[in-house]
Amino acid sequence: MSMNKNSIFGWASFLMFLVGAALVLLGVLKYKDHSIGFSVTGIGFFFISWVFNALKGRV
Repeated sequence: MSMNKNSIFGWASFLMFLVGAALVLLGVLKYKDHSIGFSVTGIGFFFISWVFNALKGRV
């Protein structure tokens, strides 16, 4: 399986989306006293994932 830069950006955006979702869910469900920090960090991961997805095919 050869991975070109488009597939690497795709996998990176998918994995960052999963990490962002995990952080948001941890903040909401488990660590309620630190939910703001977890949620802001998770949303940051969502935005970086979106940028990686937008870069597919352009770099």
